[in-house]
Amino acid sequence: MTVEMMLQAALVAASLGLACFCLVLARRLRRLNDLETGLGGAIAVMAAEVDRLEQAIQTARAEATEAGESLSQEIARARKERALWELRQRIDEAAGPDQPTVQSMRRLRKRVGGQDA
Repeated sequence: MTVEMMLQAALVAASLGLACFCLVLARRLRRLNDLETGLGGAIAVMAAEVDRLEQAIQTARAEATEAGESLSQEIARARKERALWELRQRIDEAAGPDQPTVQSMRRLRKRVGGQDA
């Protein structure tokens, strides 16, 4: 046996070893990427959960914005009502005890059949 033949035999043995290594690596990679039991499945589940959570966050953000707008409208309406109430109180105080108040004028209009001011 010559040196050249020994080198060729070593090359064949090395290539067979690499072929076995590639087969083992391919099997492990296939198991790792399996969508049901491997890491691929875990990644798919996590991606679905991230999408679901993003949608929930968007829904919650929209609801919070809507609730905030509704609350600000209610606050503005309450402030107007309070200003009207304070104005009526001042008018009643300025009218004095002998003069009719806003409330008594309303009661009188209701009795007569007029509309409430």
